[in-house]
Amino acid sequence: MNTTPSKPTTPTPTTPPAGTTDPAEGTADAVTEEATAKDSLVKDPAKDSAAKDTTGTPSDAADSGTAPCDLAGQAEAEAEDDDDVLEPDPFEEARHGVGAGAAAVVSAALGIVALTGAWTGRVAAERETLIGQIQTSGGGSPAQQISEIYGDAWHTTALVNGVFAVLALLVGVFVLVRPAFGTPSERPQPTWVRAVALAGVALGAIGVLISAGMYFDLFMALPTAGAPAGG
Repeated sequence: MNTTPSKPTTPTPTTPPAGTTDPAEGTADAVTEEATAKDSLVKDPAKDSAAKDTTGTPSDAADSGTAPCDLAGQAEAEAEDDDDVLEPDPFEEARHGVGAGAAAVVSAALGIVALTGAWTGRVAAERETLIGQIQTSGGGSPAQQISEIYGDAWHTTALVNGVFAVLALLVGVFVLVRPAFGTPSERPQPTWVRAVALAGVALGAIGVLISAGMYFDLFMALPTAGAPAGG
């Protein structure tokens, strides 16, 4: 009879074969993956709203990208409209300058004619001389002959020259005061136009003074006939 006590036997852990997994570890991994999936499905509303506020929707991004372009195009269109409204018409400005220059030249030319005399004045003077000769052909005193033949022709020439002088004066004054009336122009009147107009005004004023002196015999009086010698 064997009296030696028998040793308790301890179960030896069994090692799973290579390529296989422990059922307990597989179960734990499955539980962990399921919990992670649930956490990913449950979203925080605050984070979602913050993300939306930060990034924005694609349509908002597109609108914010095209808005500056639209504003720039609108600003350019408004600037072009303002330029079209404010910018003066070049043809209108050129026509205005040509008219003022021509009027100034006419004024100066009329002033010169008033001082030197025109063919119209000579023709009118010759006509008055002829009329005086006809009137005194039948007889007349020497004073009457001087007045009819010489005085009337002299006064007619002064009158014609005075008319030219007055026209030169009026046209020159009109050119100088024209910018103050009507539609104002952004460009000032050219200097040469004002200079020629001033010359016309000066010549016209001198012509008026000379013509008035000639017509009223202020500079030179008509000749007088001497008394006939007694026999």
